[in-house]
Amino acid sequence: MNFIKALKYQGWAIAWSIFILILCCIKTPDSGSSGFFFEGFDKMVHLGFFYVLTILLFFGKIRYQRHYRFSIITIFKIILITAFIGAAIEVVQMVFFPYRSAELWDFASDMIGVMMGVFSYVVLHLADYGKNNKNEAVK
Repeated sequence: MNFIKALKYQGWAIAWSIFILILCCIKTPDSGSSGFFFEGFDKMVHLGFFYVLTILLFFGKIRYQRHYRFSIITIFKIILITAFIGAAIEVVQMVFFPYRSAELWDFASDMIGVMMGVFSYVVLHLADYGKNNKNEAVK
């Protein structure tokens, strides 16, 4: 029951995950080996997709908690969830879509985006933590 209650706060993250899955599985125009705009463009897209997904997962967790509490376990869970989603997308591409390829570098880009999101969360938490400690010292 608690899982269902927590899941209702993850609506944006779930919608974004579906959006990622759809975009990663559609057939793209044949643009040769150079990517859409430049070499490595699709890796940057993977990085951006998973950065936003990570931020949305943290946002849902903070809304569920109703306060801003730092948790290493939350970070670990979000890393595992996003790693599972990234790996699942690559497997789906490999098995079901012959016009798409599963690449380890796509998964690596996904995880770099996740780490960027975790870094953002930690930095923002530390900024909030410092502000709260100064306010308590003044009182």
